[in-house]
Amino acid sequence: MAKAEKSGGGIWETVKTVFWALIIAGVFRSLFFQPFWIPSGSMKDTLLIGDFLFVNKMSYGYSYASCPSVYLPAVGVDIDAKDICGWMDGDNTRIFGSEPDRGDVAVFRHPVTGRDFIKRVIGLPGDQIQVRNGVLHINDVPVEMERNGTFTETAAPQGPQQLRPRCENGPVGDGGVCEKSRWTETLPNGVAHDVLNIAMQGSDNTPVYTVPAGHYFMMGDNRDNSSDSRVPSAAGGVGFVPFENLIGKANRVVFSSAGNSMLYFWTWRGDRFFEKIQ
Repeated sequence: MAKAEKSGGGIWETVKTVFWALIIAGVFRSLFFQPFWIPSGSMKDTLLIGDFLFVNKMSYGYSYASCPSVYLPAVGVDIDAKDICGWMDGDNTRIFGSEPDRGDVAVFRHPVTGRDFIKRVIGLPGDQIQVRNGVLHINDVPVEMERNGTFTETAAPQGPQQLRPRCENGPVGDGGVCEKSRWTETLPNGVAHDVLNIAMQGSDNTPVYTVPAGHYFMMGDNRDNSSDSRVPSAAGGVGFVPFENLIGKANRVVFSSAGNSMLYFWTWRGDRFFEKIQ
């Protein structure tokens, strides 16, 4: 009898340990850092498909978007942050709020779909943003652009979604060298970062966007292959991002894998481990 009671007590202790471990992990993720896996090439070459990083949630304070969303379509799980912290939604404010700086690489909730996106903060409230012939203009002043060589990668499906890269020298067959011209863009506050060019297209010539109060204008560094604020959210793009939709700032790549799974150690990019995000 004593042995059975001891066995039952051991199982109960295990259940309690797992329960509290999950609670602590959930609190840690909600308040401090959120893991984020780069699924697409919209931020190349700053971030590559398969980069893994932690987003610092303390950078901008807290809102409903700070609560985790769990989206696992394969098993029918779709828990939205609003399901947990919806009581904080609606007034576009934050607790311990701190505004992002121009040039920050930030994770945010898409204003319509609610899915997590990662882009660069380009426009602040009140700014006028326009792209002319592929050159970003902020408040009618072109940003400084300097050619910085060529970004190359293998023309082949990438990551779990098997996305094929677009190439400036394309079309390129499987296994060929895919090239994009690389430029260093310097924003008005001195933040310098690389952007890639593929071709002249509609997103290289835009109307003037005036960023509303309490909102931000986001763009991907892979300028010709990014769904961002250049397209209104009602038309399938990102549009202006409300302050409360910010989740946190990305500071450093922790791990990177070029394969379909992080378990394929032969595809790990060791040179990107702990690389600072510019």
